Amino acid sequence: MSSAGTCGASPVTVPDGHGHSHDLARSSRRRLAIALGITATVLMAQVIGALVTGSLALLVDSAHMAVDSVGLLMALVASILITRPRSSRRSWGWLRAEIIAAGVQATVLLGVGIYAIVEGLRRLFSPVPLDGSDLWLLGAIGVAGLLANIASLLVLTAARGTSLNMRAAFLEVLNDALGSVAVIVAAVVTGLTQWSGADPVAGILIALLIIPRAVRILRESGSVLMESAPQGLDLDEVARHLERVPRVIAVHDLHASLVATGVPVLTAHVVVENSSFDDGSAPRILDALQVCAAQHFPVSVEHATFQLEPAGHVEHETLRHGPMGSPGTHS
Repeated sequence: MSSAGTCGASPVTVPDGHGHSHDLARSSRRRLAIALGITATVLMAQVIGALVTGSLALLVDSAHMAVDSVGLLMALVASILITRPRSSRRSWGWLRAEIIAAGVQATVLLGVGIYAIVEGLRRLFSPVPLDGSDLWLLGAIGVAGLLANIASLLVLTAARGTSLNMRAAFLEVLNDALGSVAVIVAAVVTGLTQWSGADPVAGILIALLIIPRAVRILRESGSVLMESAPQGLDLDEVARHLERVPRVIAVHDLHASLVATGVPVLTAHVVVENSSFDDGSAPRILDALQVCAAQHFPVSVEHATFQLEPAGHVEHETLRHGPMGSPGTHS
């Protein structure tokens, strides 16, 4: 909580975040387009190298980079979709496209990681030898991939915190860079020791880098799609704080979720003193509630909708949600 006292009753001017979101989307779109061009170019070289050398590490890194290319393409499309205007059918526009894109990227990455581990273990027991020319090609492609990934990371790094979509794209490219390092190390170790297990071990290590990040992005995107409360927003504490607004009796049917990155929403039914509707104080109560939602919590909720109700109205509602985990009313 950023304020321990009672929410103020003065009006608050709530800015419209959509224009700012669109500016970020346009900036992100340029960065994604550059990163996609770099990644797709290196992907073609890696696929050829994997086919020529038979390297699992390079094959897995190629698959990873192919997923990255598709992921960056989806992220680019999502960054275009979220700038489309809202309509009567889609009141939030296409803001959630970036969450769906991040979830799809994470799902495919998870599949690639699992495949790499299974194939790597198989090749440890049935090694595929690499000759000297293959090792030189493997190392050269690894270096080229690493340089390309570093370039993409430099392009994406400034925007990686703007949305879950951009963070997923950044993590994919970062994983690719680590994968390229693993490919280079596999080529060097195999050349120096002639141990054929270095390549599948490198492939498994790449997979172990992929899976945790994929699971984390998948969990976060799933949380948004399940309309979980934004991280850092305790709804029980929100209800208690709102109930400290003068003339508020109780808060029930409190819901909070994320439409997309940086767009939290909150709705609540607020029971107020009956006299509030007669003496003209209801608008001031609503102003105070809006100030509370926008300024008094770790997550600033600018899209908050409150239904003011007289005492006893809750008994006439057909669907009631009380405190978290209870079907009754909030007391």
